[in-house]
Amino acid sequence: MANQIARNLAAQGEDAAIAATAQHIRDFWDPRMKAAIIAVDPAPLEPIARAAIERLRSAL
Repeated sequence: MANQIARNLAAQGEDAAIAATAQHIRDFWDPRMKAAIIAVDPAPLEPIARAAIERLRSAL
């Protein structure tokens, strides 16, 4: 799902898409979903989604 969000926001440009993807996850994902995606290896994610997850991790 993070990849789909990132793909939909990619037209904004990389930096904006990373910020918007992270914000979307922060605002709309259930806490269990957020905890799960932060806990797994983000390597399989697309670059924008991966960067958004890393941003969320650093905010903890």
